[in-house]
Amino acid sequence: MTRKTAFLYIVLFVANTVFSQQSSASKQVSTFTIEAPKLHSTKKIWLYLPKDYAASKKKYPVIYMHDAQNLFDAKTAYAGEWNIDEKLDSLNAQVIVVGIEHGNEKRTEELTPYKHEKYGGGNGDAYLEFIVKTLKPQIDKTYRTKTNASATVIMGSSLGGLISYYALLKYPEVFGKAGVFSPAFWINPEIFDLTKTTRKLNSKIFLLCGDNESKEMVPDVDKMEILISDKRCSCMHLTRKRIIKGAQHNEKLWRDNFVKVYLWLL
Repeated sequence: MTRKTAFLYIVLFVANTVFSQQSSASKQVSTFTIEAPKLHSTKKIWLYLPKDYAASKKKYPVIYMHDAQNLFDAKTAYAGEWNIDEKLDSLNAQVIVVGIEHGNEKRTEELTPYKHEKYGGGNGDAYLEFIVKTLKPQIDKTYRTKTNASATVIMGSSLGGLISYYALLKYPEVFGKAGVFSPAFWINPEIFDLTKTTRKLNSKIFLLCGDNESKEMVPDVDKMEILISDKRCSCMHLTRKRIIKGAQHNEKLWRDNFVKVYLWLL
């Protein structure tokens, strides 16, 4: 897959194609809207609660995920859903998932921390500020959550992988773990310099990609792993990298490996 093809996929991600089939979201999934002042918009949020949530008094770790249209429901997914709810139900997973819908034509803008000369973007700081200062406080107020960084995960693919990794660098006191799927580091190479200048990096990070994505994908992920390793001792076992043979830049790759990443992080 060429860089041009990968970016086309990124652009097509914004499509809200509605298929003829009925909703495939489980009864554990609900939605609500919330104002996003910094983004000058209203965001639709998808929420997954554990099967035993109503019957328990426990507090749960939380995973924040991007591109919520593609996580739970085949009806709203662009190219197939991740089946997050079904997978977590099958595990009887003790976790809350908060999915944030992408901004359609503003997706690139929201999920990139730096502006690209050709493709634009660069509003990632405002997007993360919305999550940290508006959305997370609302989730923590409304639901029984574990609020500490070690129980707060951020996860996404492509541009979502990029912004998830950036979130660890910018808000290490908020996000202690990240699932970084097929990160689009190439669109914001400044992320490598930011990693170099970051003094401490104690977050738990799972880097995942396929070897049949863009030609930059594996070298970029390898490069980032080396930079991360320079920040801490391998004895801490805080980094895991997996490159899937033959896998392409698509939902199948991310769907098929979500459980592995989830189990390792939490």
